[in-house]
Amino acid sequence: MASQSVQGEGPTSSRWDGGEEKADFNAKRKKKMSKDYQQVLLDVRRSLRRFPPGMPEEQREGLQEELIDIILLILERNPQLHYYQGYHDIVVTFLLVVGERLATSLVEKLSTHHLRDFMDPTMDNTKHILNYLMPIIDQVNPELHDFMQRAEVGTIFALSWLITWFGHVLSDFRHVVRLYDFFLACHPLMPIYFAAVIVLYREQEVLDCDCDMASVHHLLSQIPQDLPYETLISRAGDLFVQFPPSELAREAAAQQQAEKTAASTFKDFELASAQQRPDMVLRQRFRGLLRSEERTKDVLTKPRTNRFVKLAVMGLTVALGAAALAMVKSALEWAPKFQLQLFP
Repeated sequence: MASQSVQGEGPTSSRWDGGEEKADFNAKRKKKMSKDYQQVLLDVRRSLRRFPPGMPEEQREGLQEELIDIILLILERNPQLHYYQGYHDIVVTFLLVVGERLATSLVEKLSTHHLRDFMDPTMDNTKHILNYLMPIIDQVNPELHDFMQRAEVGTIFALSWLITWFGHVLSDFRHVVRLYDFFLACHPLMPIYFAAVIVLYREQEVLDCDCDMASVHHLLSQIPQDLPYETLISRAGDLFVQFPPSELAREAAAQQQAEKTAASTFKDFELASAQQRPDMVLRQRFRGLLRSEERTKDVLTKPRTNRFVKLAVMGLTVALGAAALAMVKSALEWAPKFQLQLFP
């Protein structure tokens, strides 16, 4: 009986192995037929620095294959999305933190919302988002803004910051994931506010430069690796409250174009409107503390160091963090079983 069982398993096992090999062959063939395959392959091969130092080569190569698979699968499912160089820097961050299955779901959701403007057929909307940078700087530091305008440096130095959520330009993975946490919990335009905060933080360095495009661009395109990230994150949140996108769009006379971007039509983050009115957040979060609308207005007119203004910003983070949590919950419905892959 045992002998018959073994003999019977032989052909079955052989056919099963053959089926697996055929399926694997077809999957690889389909992957290579994608119009984006060659570019994705080149970008992923250049992404060695995005993996933890000392990771075994075999493990890294396996993750690179998973990275390619995730990108091509998302593009296949969403033909309206177009791959751009730098997209892989965002995808690899999610892959390293949560693994292939959950990363696929999260990045797909992100690609149709936060990142959608970067994945249009043209760069028009990406350029428009970059146009928010100078108005933010002008609101805070007109002298620095005027200097950069005279230097004609433009905003192209911040392009890689924006489209990779700083993943491509920061060497410390801890700083990258901290920023990703922040951006996930906020309005899609928050990365451009953070870019403005970096420029403002480096004010003296910029003003000490020769006032020409080459000098200023060279300085700003190199991000220091020892930035006070928590301070800058807090400052970016403050600036978003003080100078919301709607006001900046009007000042830039770009409201008509802004209405065409994903950032301004982002339905999953309708709470962003509350970010533009901190008094609403105060009433919702601290109703027991604030007894009247008049008191709310008084609180908001005090200096930004006022305790209640800080609480308002904290309330924004919590509220928008809940929206990010809802996105994760939706992803878990798609991939209920996953294993976190955290790297120190």
